[in-house]
Amino acid sequence: MIIGTKMKDLKYLAALLIPATAFIGLYFQGYWSFFTPVFSFVLIPIFEILLPQDNSNYASETIENKSINKLFDWILYLNLPITYFILFSSLYVVTTNSLLTYEFIGIILSTGMVLGTNGINVGHELGHRQNTNERFIGKALLLPALYMHFYIEHNYGHHLHAATKEDPATARYNQNVYAFWFTSTIRQYINAWKIQMKLLKNNSNNFFAFKNDMFWFTIIQFMYLFFVFLIFGNLGLLFALCAAVTGFLLLETVNYIEHYGLLRGKTNSGRYERVKEIHSWNSNHIVGRIILYELTRHSDHHYKTSKKYQVLECHKESPQMPFGYPTSMVLALLPPLWFSIMNKRVPREMILL
Repeated sequence: MIIGTKMKDLKYLAALLIPATAFIGLYFQGYWSFFTPVFSFVLIPIFEILLPQDNSNYASETIENKSINKLFDWILYLNLPITYFILFSSLYVVTTNSLLTYEFIGIILSTGMVLGTNGINVGHELGHRQNTNERFIGKALLLPALYMHFYIEHNYGHHLHAATKEDPATARYNQNVYAFWFTSTIRQYINAWKIQMKLLKNNSNNFFAFKNDMFWFTIIQFMYLFFVFLIFGNLGLLFALCAAVTGFLLLETVNYIEHYGLLRGKTNSGRYERVKEIHSWNSNHIVGRIILYELTRHSDHHYKTSKKYQVLECHKESPQMPFGYPTSMVLALLPPLWFSIMNKRVPREMILL
């Protein structure tokens, strides 16, 4: 029984299939260069359709035990060396081999998906932790996607303004994902600086203070790109930039589907109501849950941000997506199809807000 439980706990290692497919693509090259996007957006959706959903929650005692089980933390930490291994292996391959254009593009997409899934997504989870070392790992995972400002904006902005028009990461009803990429990316970066300056002012610190994270994030990211340029040249720099864009656009596509069309109402005082279970789209499709470290149980994440991924719960009140997150991301890239499926599921009272 105990062995069986421990084996089940190891299911989250399946998230490492994303970098594993990227490595296979690097090794065999050719059409294998596209193995990661094919695996993620063709094979996983097929598995999600075939496999049953699981909306069960753990008992209170089990939640308590799993919350303090370090195995789940180490599974996250493992993503740091693996993500950087794939990144620098890719840089080496593309700068030392005469690749065809389609192979170069395939490796960009595959590496970018690792940066988004095993980089930003895990960095997001660790960025909510109270432990300084865990937050450091989280920021390190955001670095190669050039999205370190996400730590500031997400924790101090998105979780305060989610499901409101003030939140850049909440997609409007009838807004397509491509327009959302543009507005969300720019507004989040601007918001991150606004939040940072407010934090500095509240703590009587000047712009060059050590606690100006946004300043240091900028310096660190430029240093990273300069290092890539020195070691791998112009082609390596181009690759690093393209992989980073792929990574953060993957994140923004997830942001798009997480709160699409859902808005909070205002109370009589004119303030927004609290974030509730009804303000995030959720999915209980098994494969997407595991690959994304339970990000798909998004309502519970907003309900208590410090709650660890392995114990996030399903709420009956939460709106459910008809498909898993990976499948929904594919649908989002086809706006007419996305609107036809999702618009009728958005509560009418939220459309009118």
